[in-house]
Amino acid sequence: MSLLPVGISSLVHPYGGIDTQMDWKETPHAHVFEIDLPGLAKEDVTLQVHGDRILHISAERKEEPEDKGDKWHCRERPHGGSFTRQFRLPDDVKVDEIRASMRDGVLTITVPIKDDELTKKKNSKHKKTTSSVSVEISGGDGNAPARSHAPRGLGRFVCCKA
Repeated sequence: MSLLPVGISSLVHPYGGIDTQMDWKETPHAHVFEIDLPGLAKEDVTLQVHGDRILHISAERKEEPEDKGDKWHCRERPHGGSFTRQFRLPDDVKVDEIRASMRDGVLTITVPIKDDELTKKKNSKHKKTTSSVSVEISGGDGNAPARSHAPRGLGRFVCCKA
């Protein structure tokens, strides 16, 4: 239970009061992100890579319809709202090979790491791009391909709370 008043809590936690937690680990072959998005389906989540390796994750929870005759005694779960989080990916990743899956309210994003030889060559050229790529989220197997998409703008930058 939060000690923050409801009004302040909604400013701190933009996703309807839920503190969306993220884990980011690096394996020998990939960076793996796991983000808790309880109560959301993969259709509610958008995953894009903007410009120079900026990973942008957004989700929207639709407002649930209410019956006018209902009398609420307690209402703590979020009933609508949006979530956004973004951060810069490391230089050593293969942006065009990002895979994502969602199972049981957990979004898993796998970003493969480039070979050492390729990383050295690419880092010496260091080009910035302004394109945007959307990543399709699969239902659990993580084998969905990336597809091109028009840029939708950037929100706020948030880094891992390590």
